[in-house]
Amino acid sequence: MHLFPHFLSVILLVAGGLFCVVGGIGLIRLPDFYTRTHAGGLTDTLGAALILMGLMLQTQELLIIMKLMFIFVFLIFTSPTSAHALARAAISHGLKPILHDQSFDGSLREGDIPSDLHANGDRKDGETSP
Repeated sequence: MHLFPHFLSVILLVAGGLFCVVGGIGLIRLPDFYTRTHAGGLTDTLGAALILMGLMLQTQELLIIMKLMFIFVFLIFTSPTSAHALARAAISHGLKPILHDQSFDGSLREGDIPSDLHANGDRKDGETSP
């Protein structure tokens, strides 16, 4: 009976770690600020929540479980709120998202990505996208 919580905990910890890694890759690979904020906000929240649930199953002390639950509740409220605040501040300062036309099959057509973008998605000379 003690093996099931252990295996479930390991699954939650690994899944949470994978979500955090995927979120980190998304922060590097995605083209603009808004998609990066979206990827970071979602995967960070879900990954950390899964890790916290896995840690709750690892312990049997009520005090530690309560502390982890408080961290979980705090994280669930603050992470999406901070991502929203960042995106809202970017909009109010005039940063526009990069919009691409897509072909019918969903793939980007040649020339859709502006050539004046740096590798990190920011425009040269502080310009904003049209």
